[in-house]
Amino acid sequence: MRVLGIETTCDETAAAVVEVDAAGKPHILSNEVLSQIAAHAAYGGVVPEIAARAHLEVMDRIVERALRTAGCELSDLSGIAAAAGPGLVGGVMVGLTTAKALALVAGKPFMAVNHLEAHALTARLTDEVAFPYLLLLVSGGHTQLLAVRGVGDYVRLGTTIDDAVGEAFDKVAKMLSLPYPGGPSVEREALQGDPEAFDFPRPMLGRAEPNFSLSGLKTAVRLAAERIAPLSDQAVRDLCASFQAAVVDVMVERTRVGLKAFRAEMCKPTCLVVAGGVAANIAIQRGLARLATEAGLRLVAPPLALCGDNGAMIAWAGLERLRIGLTDGLDAPPRPRWPLEARKPEAPSSSASSPPGETVLSP
Repeated sequence: MRVLGIETTCDETAAAVVEVDAAGKPHILSNEVLSQIAAHAAYGGVVPEIAARAHLEVMDRIVERALRTAGCELSDLSGIAAAAGPGLVGGVMVGLTTAKALALVAGKPFMAVNHLEAHALTARLTDEVAFPYLLLLVSGGHTQLLAVRGVGDYVRLGTTIDDAVGEAFDKVAKMLSLPYPGGPSVEREALQGDPEAFDFPRPMLGRAEPNFSLSGLKTAVRLAAERIAPLSDQAVRDLCASFQAAVVDVMVERTRVGLKAFRAEMCKPTCLVVAGGVAANIAIQRGLARLATEAGLRLVAPPLALCGDNGAMIAWAGLERLRIGLTDGLDAPPRPRWPLEARKPEAPSSSASSPPGETVLSP
């Protein structure tokens, strides 16, 4: 079984081919990603109009390269998947329309993949983990704790009530005049800073529900920076280190509460998974590794290339859905907002040309 996946929800244009061999083992045959960082750097963040146009300019080339690297033709595929959301709707439409056109021409099943579900299932591609597991999804737009019970079967245990953790990193980087993208810049500066230089708050610690809040922490960084302005290079490093230390404490403690909720509502998870772009942060990984050891669990974090947005995770999510018979019609819409919530899969459609398949994720 072999699936082409297309990802265009933000500022990466990506396409990949993933297969499952006769023994049931997954393989990434290609994973092409073209970043738009340079195009957005001057603005300190992603500009939706620029992103959509950039996707459109390179989409065909990226798909062609993914197929060529994988050594296959459209006719060799079992299906074609695309991220249908959540994300910037202009970009989503580019990838979604391309995938639908290819599925129609090749007569292949089409899968409209939820970008969050793709992150949620990546650990099964890289480490073949078994259900159910606890997922900490941390990215520029999302901070959630999810019980992943099966394909299309998710329970959201906790979420952010304001900023996502990646958004907080980016905003702190911007207020400290660090280059875009902000997350890696803050992490890099923090390596040379003192994590105890500033006593920043740890929002939501001790709360019974495993939710997150990052807005107050971000404001505390801004007030501290204004208080000691003008900032020396070492002051910036110390601010970054202290901010990151607070984030790690929050992620670890909130995930500990999420583990407790998981066990109370279901059973012991098979492992703890961290996914999304911020999962590449080494300090956060180390904090979660300590937590996993305390809880007697294995921590699974995808390799760096699969933490950010990529086509392989879309292809894999499409393949996971396809092999249990979940496909979508060619009228599947782009969805700028598409939360993951608990809902069992219903009766699937049979092919790309059949009526629209049931969506297994809440609108």
